[in-house]
Amino acid sequence: MDPFWFVTLVTLLAGAGGTGIGGAVGALVRSDSNKAVSLLLAFAGGVMTAIVCLDLLVEAAEASGEAVGGVWLAVLSVAVGVAVVYGLNYVIDKRTASEVPHTAEAGHPKTHDDIDELVHADHLAQHRRNNDSRASLVVAGIVMACAIALHNVPEGMVIGASFTVSDNLVLGAGMVMAVLIGLHNIPEGMAVSVPLISGGMGRARAVLLTAACGAPTVLGAWLGIWLGEVGPLGLTLSLGFASGAMLYVVYGEIIPESILIYRSKAPAFAVIVGILLGLVMMTLPSAV
Repeated sequence: MDPFWFVTLVTLLAGAGGTGIGGAVGALVRSDSNKAVSLLLAFAGGVMTAIVCLDLLVEAAEASGEAVGGVWLAVLSVAVGVAVVYGLNYVIDKRTASEVPHTAEAGHPKTHDDIDELVHADHLAQHRRNNDSRASLVVAGIVMACAIALHNVPEGMVIGASFTVSDNLVLGAGMVMAVLIGLHNIPEGMAVSVPLISGGMGRARAVLLTAACGAPTVLGAWLGIWLGEVGPLGLTLSLGFASGAMLYVVYGEIIPESILIYRSKAPAFAVIVGILLGLVMMTLPSAV
């Protein structure tokens, strides 16, 4: 298969597939295992850290040596990546914070500290207590779908940029990052399907709509690939932006959430194991 279409297919599975699975889980099952979700998030955060710091940032720094602006261009690209994803997440959090009543209490952390908050499932009970109409639930789900669709574009850039510098399409950083982002998209898919189904939409239709909001990930991947092929300047911008986006996701969301959901030392060890496994993954393709 042509590498471009291979990357497109993998990205589609990570984006639409991840959110679609989350939508199906939200429609059929509800997990109450804080510990399992916490450790999974922490582990994924560790692997992502290794890939970004040991591969993407290194490649960005090397490419910046041939680009106008040098390493400062890479630094600026990382900062822009952080700012863009922070802004998108701020919109999503602002839209959903009021759905979980106790988050407004003094002293509550700014990020989620329970599975119900992570997937925004608690807001159904809150809407019912307020006697909100089913239409309002559907509108809430559609708003979430649009916000997450925009959020998935920079995540797609991460996948595209990772494949650009991967020597091995199947075992390289691109494939690993696609799998991890797919897993990360599962809770987001649950956040979309729960209000849609609760508002009266059919389960199958809600799951399909949820999967569709992950499709823009492909657009991000195409943008990441295109920038990476422009030359040293484009590669620096693409890799820097992707690195910043993923660093914010890991340290602004995934790791804080994992620690708050399961308050123990276990998430820290899961992060360390993830980093070590990421190191192995980064050296595996060259050894094969």
